[in-house]
Amino acid sequence: MEVKPQLSVYGRWLLVQRVMSGRPVAHVAAELGVSRATGYKWWRRWREEGAVGLYSRSSRPHTSPARTPAEIEQQVLALRRDRRLGPARIAGIVGLPPSTVHRILTRHAMPKLAWLDRPTGTPVRYERARPGELVHVDIKKLGRLRDGGGWRMHGRTSAIARSNKAAGSRGELVGHEFVHSAVDDHSRLAYCEVLPDEQATTAVAFFTRAHAFFAAYGITVQRVLTDNGACYRSRQWREQLAGAGIDHKRTRPYRPQTNGKVERLNRTLLTEWAYARPFASSNERTAALPQWLHTYNHHRAHTSLGGRPPISRVPVNDLPGHYN
Repeated sequence: MEVKPQLSVYGRWLLVQRVMSGRPVAHVAAELGVSRATGYKWWRRWREEGAVGLYSRSSRPHTSPARTPAEIEQQVLALRRDRRLGPARIAGIVGLPPSTVHRILTRHAMPKLAWLDRPTGTPVRYERARPGELVHVDIKKLGRLRDGGGWRMHGRTSAIARSNKAAGSRGELVGHEFVHSAVDDHSRLAYCEVLPDEQATTAVAFFTRAHAFFAAYGITVQRVLTDNGACYRSRQWREQLAGAGIDHKRTRPYRPQTNGKVERLNRTLLTEWAYARPFASSNERTAALPQWLHTYNHHRAHTSLGGRPPISRVPVNDLPGHYN
Protein backbone atom coordinates (compact mmCIF):
# COMPACT_ATOMS: atom_id res chain seq x y z
CA MET A 1 0.00 0.00 0.00
CA GLU A 2 1.41 3.36 -1.02
CA VAL A 3 1.72 5.93 1.77
CA LYS A 4 0.97 9.46 0.60
CA PRO A 5 3.35 12.18 1.83
CA GLN A 6 2.18 14.98 4.06
CA LEU A 7 1.98 18.58 2.91
CA SER A 8 3.89 21.36 4.62
CA VAL A 9 2.06 24.59 5.50
CA TYR A 10 3.44 26.09 2.30
CA GLY A 11 2.17 23.09 0.33
CA ARG A 12 -1.31 23.50 1.82
CA TRP A 13 -1.28 27.18 0.92
CA LEU A 14 -0.17 26.27 -2.62
CA LEU A 15 -3.03 23.79 -2.89
CA VAL A 16 -5.53 26.47 -1.85
CA GLN A 17 -4.15 29.00 -4.33
CA ARG A 18 -4.41 26.55 -7.22
CA VAL A 19 -7.97 25.55 -6.29
CA MET A 20 -8.96 29.22 -5.98
CA SER A 21 -7.75 29.73 -9.55
CA GLY A 22 -10.56 27.42 -10.67
CA ARG A 23 -8.88 24.01 -10.84
CA PRO A 24 -10.45 20.83 -9.37
CA VAL A 25 -9.31 19.85 -5.89
CA ALA A 26 -8.62 16.26 -6.93
CA HIS A 27 -6.32 17.37 -9.76
CA VAL A 28 -4.34 19.73 -7.54
CA ALA A 29 -4.01 17.07 -4.83
CA ALA A 30 -2.58 14.62 -7.37
CA GLU A 31 -0.04 17.22 -8.53
CA LEU A 32 1.14 17.74 -4.96
CA GLY A 33 1.36 14.02 -4.29
CA VAL A 34 -1.42 13.72 -1.69
CA SER A 35 -4.73 11.92 -1.65
CA ARG A 36 -7.99 13.44 -2.81
CA ALA A 37 -9.35 13.28 0.75
CA THR A 38 -6.34 15.23 2.03
CA GLY A 39 -6.83 17.88 -0.62
CA TYR A 40 -10.49 18.34 0.30
CA LYS A 41 -9.61 18.44 4.00
CA TRP A 42 -7.28 21.41 3.60
CA TRP A 43 -9.63 23.16 1.16
CA ARG A 44 -12.49 22.78 3.65
CA ARG A 45 -10.37 24.11 6.54
CA TRP A 46 -9.35 27.12 4.45
CA ARG A 47 -12.97 27.99 3.67
CA GLU A 48 -14.06 27.57 7.30
CA GLU A 49 -11.10 29.07 9.18
CA GLY A 50 -8.92 30.95 6.70
CA ALA A 51 -5.11 30.86 6.94
CA VAL A 52 -5.21 29.58 10.56
CA GLY A 53 -6.85 26.39 9.35
CA LEU A 54 -3.78 25.44 7.30
CA TYR A 55 -1.67 24.78 10.40
CA SER A 56 -1.46 21.30 11.91
CA ARG A 57 -3.54 20.48 14.96
CA SER A 58 -2.78 18.26 17.90
CA SER A 59 -3.96 14.66 17.53
CA ARG A 60 -4.77 14.53 21.23
CA PRO A 61 -8.36 13.35 21.87
CA HIS A 62 -10.91 15.72 23.39
CA THR A 63 -11.33 13.47 26.42
CA SER A 64 -8.98 10.96 28.10
CA PRO A 65 -11.00 8.85 30.58
CA ALA A 66 -7.99 6.64 31.47
CA ARG A 67 -5.68 9.54 32.25
CA THR A 68 -4.13 9.65 35.73
CA PRO A 69 -6.21 11.83 38.11
CA ALA A 70 -4.97 15.39 38.54
CA GLU A 71 -4.33 15.02 42.29
CA ILE A 72 -2.00 12.06 41.70
CA GLU A 73 -0.19 13.95 38.94
CA GLN A 74 0.38 16.81 41.38
CA GLN A 75 1.76 14.33 43.92
CA VAL A 76 4.21 13.02 41.28
CA LEU A 77 5.32 16.56 40.43
CA ALA A 78 5.74 17.46 44.10
CA LEU A 79 7.98 14.42 44.71
CA ARG A 80 10.10 15.41 41.72
CA ARG A 81 10.42 19.06 42.81
CA ASP A 82 10.91 18.51 46.54
CA ARG A 83 12.89 15.28 46.71
CA ARG A 84 14.42 15.11 43.20
CA LEU A 85 13.38 11.47 42.70
CA GLY A 86 13.44 9.52 39.45
CA PRO A 87 10.42 7.81 37.82
CA ALA A 88 11.14 4.38 39.35
CA ARG A 89 11.27 5.66 42.94
CA ILE A 90 8.24 7.93 42.48
CA ALA A 91 6.32 4.98 41.01
CA GLY A 92 6.92 2.94 44.18
CA ILE A 93 5.54 5.76 46.33
CA VAL A 94 2.39 6.64 44.39
CA GLY A 95 1.62 3.14 43.11
CA LEU A 96 1.93 3.79 39.39
CA PRO A 97 4.05 2.09 36.70
CA PRO A 98 7.37 3.89 36.07
CA SER A 99 6.37 4.43 32.44
CA THR A 100 3.24 6.32 33.56
CA VAL A 101 5.30 8.49 35.92
CA HIS A 102 7.73 9.23 33.08
CA ARG A 103 4.84 10.34 30.82
CA ILE A 104 3.52 12.62 33.58
CA LEU A 105 6.92 14.25 34.04
CA THR A 106 7.32 14.67 30.28
CA ARG A 107 3.81 16.10 29.86
CA HIS A 108 4.55 18.78 32.45
CA ALA A 109 8.00 19.54 30.94
CA MET A 110 9.87 18.64 34.11
CA PRO A 111 13.64 18.86 33.50
CA LYS A 112 15.80 15.77 33.72
CA LEU A 113 17.60 15.18 37.01
CA ALA A 114 20.93 15.54 35.20
CA TRP A 115 19.93 19.11 34.31
CA LEU A 116 19.19 20.12 37.92
CA ASP A 117 21.30 21.59 40.67
CA ARG A 118 20.57 18.97 43.32
CA PRO A 119 20.65 21.23 46.43
CA THR A 120 18.27 23.83 44.96
CA GLY A 121 16.39 21.87 42.30
CA THR A 122 16.82 24.65 39.74
CA PRO A 123 17.72 23.80 36.12
CA VAL A 124 21.36 24.35 35.23
CA ARG A 125 22.27 25.61 31.74
CA TYR A 126 25.89 25.32 30.77
CA GLU A 127 27.01 28.51 29.10
CA ARG A 128 30.33 30.31 28.89
CA ALA A 129 30.51 33.60 30.78
CA ARG A 130 32.06 35.72 28.01
CA PRO A 131 32.07 35.77 24.19
CA GLY A 132 35.00 33.93 22.66
CA GLU A 133 35.62 31.51 25.52
CA LEU A 134 34.21 28.73 23.35
CA VAL A 135 33.19 28.60 19.68
CA HIS A 136 31.30 25.59 18.34
CA VAL A 137 32.15 24.51 14.77
CA ASP A 138 30.35 21.95 12.62
CA ILE A 139 29.47 20.98 9.04
CA LYS A 140 25.99 20.21 7.69
CA LYS A 141 25.66 18.28 4.40
CA LEU A 142 22.95 19.63 2.10
CA GLY A 143 21.72 18.17 -1.19
CA ARG A 144 22.31 20.36 -4.22
CA LEU A 145 19.37 21.58 -6.28
CA ARG A 146 19.05 21.05 -9.99
CA ASP A 147 18.61 24.21 -12.04
CA GLY A 148 14.93 25.03 -12.22
CA GLY A 149 14.18 23.73 -8.74
CA GLY A 150 12.91 20.41 -7.45
CA TRP A 151 9.63 18.98 -6.25
CA ARG A 152 9.16 21.65 -3.57
CA MET A 153 8.73 24.22 -6.34
CA HIS A 154 6.93 22.19 -9.00
CA GLY A 155 5.13 19.45 -7.06
CA ARG A 156 5.99 15.79 -6.54
CA THR A 157 4.22 14.60 -9.69
CA SER A 158 5.35 17.39 -12.02
CA ALA A 159 7.30 16.68 -15.22
CA ILE A 160 10.43 18.29 -13.75
CA ALA A 161 10.19 16.19 -10.58
CA ARG A 162 9.82 13.00 -12.64
CA SER A 163 12.74 14.02 -14.84
CA ASN A 164 14.95 14.70 -11.81
CA LYS A 165 13.99 11.37 -10.28
CA ALA A 166 14.80 9.53 -13.50
CA ALA A 167 18.16 11.30 -13.73
CA GLY A 168 18.95 10.21 -10.18
CA SER A 169 18.08 6.58 -10.96
CA ARG A 170 20.49 6.75 -13.90
CA GLY A 171 23.25 7.84 -11.57
CA GLU A 172 23.21 11.46 -12.78
CA LEU A 173 23.44 12.86 -9.26
CA VAL A 174 23.80 16.56 -8.54
CA GLY A 175 25.78 15.83 -5.38
CA HIS A 176 25.98 17.76 -2.13
CA GLU A 177 27.23 21.02 -0.77
CA PHE A 178 28.36 21.64 2.79
CA VAL A 179 27.31 24.36 5.22
CA HIS A 180 30.26 25.17 7.50
CA SER A 181 29.12 26.94 10.68
CA ALA A 182 30.74 28.54 13.72
CA VAL A 183 28.69 29.86 16.66
CA ASP A 184 29.86 31.56 19.84
CA ASP A 185 28.76 29.73 23.00
CA HIS A 186 27.91 32.84 25.05
CA SER A 187 26.39 35.22 22.53
CA ARG A 188 25.16 32.70 19.87
CA LEU A 189 26.68 34.99 17.23
CA ALA A 190 27.03 32.80 14.13
CA TYR A 191 29.05 32.69 10.93
CA CYS A 192 28.19 30.29 8.08
CA GLU A 193 29.33 29.56 4.54
CA VAL A 194 28.17 27.13 1.85
CA LEU A 195 31.26 25.35 0.50
CA PRO A 196 31.78 22.52 -2.02
CA ASP A 197 33.34 19.94 0.33
CA GLU A 198 34.42 19.12 3.89
CA GLN A 199 38.11 18.57 3.24
CA ALA A 200 40.71 19.80 5.73
CA THR A 201 41.91 22.60 3.45
CA THR A 202 38.35 23.90 3.03
CA ALA A 203 37.62 23.69 6.78
CA VAL A 204 40.83 25.54 7.65
CA ALA A 205 40.10 28.30 5.12
CA PHE A 206 36.57 28.61 6.51
CA PHE A 207 37.77 29.00 10.08
CA THR A 208 40.28 31.64 9.00
CA ARG A 209 37.38 33.73 7.74
CA ALA A 210 35.21 32.87 10.75
CA HIS A 211 38.03 33.90 13.09
CA ALA A 212 38.26 37.26 11.31
CA PHE A 213 34.47 37.62 11.55
CA PHE A 214 34.48 37.22 15.33
CA ALA A 215 37.50 39.52 15.65
CA ALA A 216 35.57 42.25 13.80
CA TYR A 217 33.05 42.13 16.65
CA GLY A 218 35.76 42.38 19.29
CA ILE A 219 35.57 38.67 20.17
CA THR A 220 38.83 36.87 20.89
CA VAL A 221 38.38 33.15 20.27
CA GLN A 222 40.06 31.11 23.03
CA ARG A 223 38.78 27.58 22.42
CA VAL A 224 37.05 25.70 19.58
CA LEU A 225 34.83 22.65 20.00
CA THR A 226 34.27 20.29 17.05
CA ASP A 227 33.20 16.72 16.43
CA ASN A 228 35.65 13.99 15.36
CA GLY A 229 35.39 14.57 11.62
CA ALA A 230 38.48 13.85 9.54
CA CYS A 231 39.05 17.52 8.70
CA TYR A 232 39.14 18.39 12.41
CA ARG A 233 41.69 15.66 13.11
CA SER A 234 44.02 16.79 10.35
CA ARG A 235 47.45 18.32 10.74
CA GLN A 236 46.35 21.49 8.88
CA TRP A 237 43.53 22.10 11.37
CA ARG A 238 45.77 21.45 14.36
CA GLU A 239 48.45 23.83 13.07
CA GLN A 240 45.87 26.48 12.20
CA LEU A 241 44.50 26.64 15.75
CA ALA A 242 47.91 26.32 17.41
CA GLY A 243 49.25 29.19 15.32
CA ALA A 244 46.36 31.39 16.45
CA GLY A 245 46.80 30.40 20.10
CA ILE A 246 43.42 28.64 20.21
CA ASP A 247 42.77 25.44 22.16
CA HIS A 248 40.98 22.65 20.32
CA LYS A 249 38.56 20.29 22.05
CA ARG A 250 36.64 17.46 20.38
CA THR A 251 33.37 15.91 21.47
CA ARG A 252 33.09 12.36 22.71
CA PRO A 253 32.32 9.92 19.86
CA TYR A 254 28.59 9.52 19.18
CA ARG A 255 27.73 12.39 21.52
CA PRO A 256 26.53 15.25 19.28
CA GLN A 257 24.76 16.77 22.30
CA THR A 258 28.14 18.06 23.48
CA ASN A 259 28.19 20.36 20.47
CA GLY A 260 24.51 21.11 20.93
CA LYS A 261 24.54 24.85 20.21
CA VAL A 262 25.84 24.45 16.66
CA GLU A 263 23.64 21.37 16.14
CA ARG A 264 20.65 23.56 17.04
CA LEU A 265 21.90 26.22 14.65
CA ASN A 266 22.01 23.57 11.90
CA ARG A 267 18.37 22.73 12.50
CA THR A 268 17.42 26.41 12.46
CA LEU A 269 19.33 26.86 9.19
CA LEU A 270 17.32 24.09 7.55
CA THR A 271 13.89 25.24 8.69
CA GLU A 272 14.33 29.01 8.35
CA TRP A 273 16.67 29.23 5.35
CA ALA A 274 17.27 26.08 3.27
CA TYR A 275 13.67 24.78 3.38
CA ALA A 276 11.85 28.02 4.19
CA ARG A 277 10.78 28.51 0.56
CA PRO A 278 11.34 26.85 -2.82
CA PHE A 279 14.57 27.85 -4.58
CA ALA A 280 15.16 27.62 -8.33
CA SER A 281 18.80 26.58 -7.91
CA SER A 282 21.53 25.97 -5.36
CA ASN A 283 23.10 29.31 -6.31
CA GLU A 284 19.85 31.11 -5.47
CA ARG A 285 19.66 29.32 -2.12
CA THR A 286 23.30 30.14 -1.32
CA ALA A 287 22.75 33.80 -2.23
CA ALA A 288 19.94 34.00 0.34
CA LEU A 289 22.16 32.85 3.22
CA PRO A 290 23.99 36.14 4.05
CA GLN A 291 20.73 38.08 4.48
CA TRP A 292 19.24 35.35 6.64
CA LEU A 293 22.42 35.23 8.72
CA HIS A 294 22.32 38.99 9.26
CA THR A 295 18.70 38.68 10.42
CA TYR A 296 19.66 35.82 12.75
CA ASN A 297 22.54 37.74 14.34
CA HIS A 298 21.00 41.21 14.53
CA HIS A 299 17.21 40.94 14.59
CA ARG A 300 15.86 37.44 15.22
CA ALA A 301 14.64 36.83 18.78
CA HIS A 302 16.61 33.98 20.37
CA THR A 303 14.71 32.01 23.01
CA SER A 304 17.82 31.16 25.06
CA LEU A 305 18.71 34.87 25.22
CA GLY A 306 15.40 36.00 26.62
CA GLY A 307 13.99 37.01 23.24
CA ARG A 308 16.98 39.17 22.28
CA PRO A 309 19.19 38.66 19.21
CA PRO A 310 22.78 37.39 19.56
CA ILE A 311 24.21 40.83 18.84
CA SER A 312 22.79 42.02 22.18
CA ARG A 313 25.49 40.02 23.96
CA VAL A 314 28.42 41.36 21.96
CA PRO A 315 30.24 43.97 24.10
CA VAL A 316 31.13 46.37 21.28
CA ASN A 317 29.37 49.65 20.58
CA ASP A 318 30.35 50.18 16.95
CA LEU A 319 29.10 46.90 15.47
CA PRO A 320 29.67 46.16 11.78
CA GLY A 321 26.39 45.94 9.89
CA HIS A 322 24.28 46.55 12.99
CA TYR A 323 22.27 49.38 11.47
CA ASN A 324 21.85 47.90 7.99
